[in-house]
Amino acid sequence: MSKIFTPTNQIRLTNVAVVRMKKGGKRFEIACYRNKVVSWRNNLEKDIDEVLQTHTVFINVSKGQVAKKEDLIAAFGNDNQTEICKEILAKGELQVSDKERHSALDSMFKDIATIVSEKCVNPESKRPYPVSMIEKAMKDIHFSVKPNRNSKQQALEIIPQLKAVIPLERAQMKIRIVYSNKTAKKLKEKIVKLVTKIENECWDGGNLGSIDCLIDPGKYREIDELIRAETRGQGMVELMSLKEITEGEEVLE
Repeated sequence: MSKIFTPTNQIRLTNVAVVRMKKGGKRFEIACYRNKVVSWRNNLEKDIDEVLQTHTVFINVSKGQVAKKEDLIAAFGNDNQTEICKEILAKGELQVSDKERHSALDSMFKDIATIVSEKCVNPESKRPYPVSMIEKAMKDIHFSVKPNRNSKQQALEIIPQLKAVIPLERAQMKIRIVYSNKTAKKLKEKIVKLVTKIENECWDGGNLGSIDCLIDPGKYREIDELIRAETRGQGMVELMSLKEITEGEEVLE
């Protein structure tokens, strides 16, 4: 019985996510595991073996056609398959079906709404909005998900836009700033410009005092660095609560 000949330059793969890149006038592709490409690009996945199905560069993954060595050298300047795979992974275009793309965008849309709901409150009630209400507001301003950017970045950027359709503000962080009497006047002048509200100020009768205040979470690092620099490490910032939200019954979606 004669043997069936299988070309050595063909590799058959199934259930793959393909990343495609054109360079030097030729098309190159790599075969990846689904859901791992985005994780790699967002630095959540560090192991390249968890991303690539094989450290092989193709000209056509679906047909199993492997790229020729001379084509790789001409386009990339070397034939190191792993390094070329990393370049394609970073700069190439992820090929997905319309159904997959729609599902991924829907999922990211909800992720962004969830992050906004967690980070913001209604300024009047000081309570968070349900995710469904944030999603409706996002639709009202015709927000379009950017698949190549992470959800947190998009959530922070969309907050100012959402204020046009619903009352919204960042949930405040409550902190206590402790510092010495020697730097009190100079420091307070700078602190007042960075905080939303000073709730309490007290001194222990000696050289040490403290201020309890509410701040926008985005100001925390700036305030912390200011205190460290101005007090030469003698002062400190204590986090009292991540969110200053009015307690009450949660609104069910």
